[in-house]
Amino acid sequence: MRFGIEKYNFMEKLEGIKLSDTVIIGRVTEVHKGMYMVICENGERRAHLKSGIFYNYDVTFPAVGDFVVLNYNPSGEDLIIKVLDRFSLFSRLDSFNRTQQVVASNFDYVLILTSLNKEFNLKRLDRYLVSAWESGGVPVIVLTKSDICDDISRYMDEINEIAFGVDIFPVSSYTMEGIEDLRKYLKEDSTIVLLGSSGVGKSSLVNALAGKNVMKVNEIREDDAKGKHTTTHRQMIFLESGLMIIDTPGMRELELWKADSGLNRAFEDIDDLSKLCRFKDCSHEKEPGCAVREALDTGELSYERWNSYQKLKKEARYAKSKEEIKIKLEEKAKWKAINKEQKMLYKNR
Repeated sequence: MRFGIEKYNFMEKLEGIKLSDTVIIGRVTEVHKGMYMVICENGERRAHLKSGIFYNYDVTFPAVGDFVVLNYNPSGEDLIIKVLDRFSLFSRLDSFNRTQQVVASNFDYVLILTSLNKEFNLKRLDRYLVSAWESGGVPVIVLTKSDICDDISRYMDEINEIAFGVDIFPVSSYTMEGIEDLRKYLKEDSTIVLLGSSGVGKSSLVNALAGKNVMKVNEIREDDAKGKHTTTHRQMIFLESGLMIIDTPGMRELELWKADSGLNRAFEDIDDLSKLCRFKDCSHEKEPGCAVREALDTGELSYERWNSYQKLKKEARYAKSKEEIKIKLEEKAKWKAINKEQKMLYKNR
């Protein structure tokens, strides 16, 4: 089965590892506690981490979409011995552990789904756009449930005010309206990741693109338009067209992790205004010649959008500080392990 390896230049990333009948390339399709599902030239298989490699300092753990080097075991589970470098990566801040949580990797497009009902939220869309641009994939906005909306153009106008250079597709997985337009955008051998809140229609969209029911669909609650989690874990789905889809559980909250370039791209209007300020290090508060403050005073820039930018920028700074602490701890653990190894060598002399 094709799993995207054809378009991925992995040979230069092997770093001396020689492929053979028992050392092969695979791709992670599901992540469970202590166990992974991978697809390779021998089909879909179970695998686990080689403990001597992964339970150490400064190591990348596999995520859905990752290309990995496997020790192939025809009579049992395979061993994952290396995660190859990623060309795109979507991650968020783990709200419990306050560390980076990798959601998906090695995708071409990020389909941001938002439904045309009570759940429509521009501020949430801002957040998704920042993360999508930061990931290295190309964001595409999909407006689901178009069959129940009487004024799609209003929503389109609102989104066009904030989503610069992003294609927008209103679709209905029920009537199939707009599905063909979206399908033309998704090429064979491409990988897409779906992002959106619970009940937004990710599973229904997958079924519509597949032309058959490949995922379970739950109904939304009529009283508040909110849905239940259909997808309970991240997984990769393979369509007959050659398209690969990474589905993710619905996210009520998406806390940013590393979003410098993503912020500048998603808030391109504010970034452009900042370049017109008199001072390069303008804080956009009381400095003379501040183009941002002038745009706020004239109404060219809305306070709602400015406040959304400020909130996400503050959140990104917090995530960056957590990343710096993580790097310092990893470096400390690295030198601690080296010192321990040197002491053991000296002791055994």
